[in-house]
Amino acid sequence: MTTDLPDGVERRPFGDATALATQGEPVYGEPVVDGWRRWDPTRSKLGAMLETGLDTGLAGGETVLYLGAAAGTTVSHVADFAGPTYAVEFATRPVQDLLDVVDDRQNLFPLLKDARKPATYAHVVEPVDVIVQDVATRGQARVALANRRFLADDGRLLVAFKARSEDVTASPDAVFEDALSELREGYEILETARLEPYHDDHLGVVARPHDDRTL
Repeated sequence: MTTDLPDGVERRPFGDATALATQGEPVYGEPVVDGWRRWDPTRSKLGAMLETGLDTGLAGGETVLYLGAAAGTTVSHVADFAGPTYAVEFATRPVQDLLDVVDDRQNLFPLLKDARKPATYAHVVEPVDVIVQDVATRGQARVALANRRFLADDGRLLVAFKARSEDVTASPDAVFEDALSELREGYEILETARLEPYHDDHLGVVARPHDDRTL
């Protein structure tokens, strides 16, 4: 399964192989060839979603809210091809590394906030075209529902559900079924795919807000 890549993301040669890449300053020791930095899907859930062929709907240039930015591995690639990109991360230590990423990307705005509490950054974040979510916490669907307020009517939610963050005793399939059921309270599920072999027990989901959304 293959889908079009957004503008600013290409498959480029790196040695004997080709790989996803974006143009920008390196962040995590990734190879760079002619200004293109390799996007490692084993270190990026969104990269894995693109590699598995999920139709993310990304075209390039979108305004993005990224939930769970950590030290900036994936969000740095997003900022390479997107428009204004808000990067939410609640842990102080990763944000220190994220600030280094911001130095080279004027469209990347770090927020030391908890994605479970969107009211704390609602005064900063404008309406966005895309929400990208990668949070390792219980209640991942609830996080997506809580942040739905920021998403444009025709926007997209791109979320990677991590089974072990929800319940280490339940089967991943059962966890994903429950998460999708809860997510449907506010979103229409467009497509899903497991993210193996890049990430074990992860489910990539593409969704859009219901038409009857209330803000």
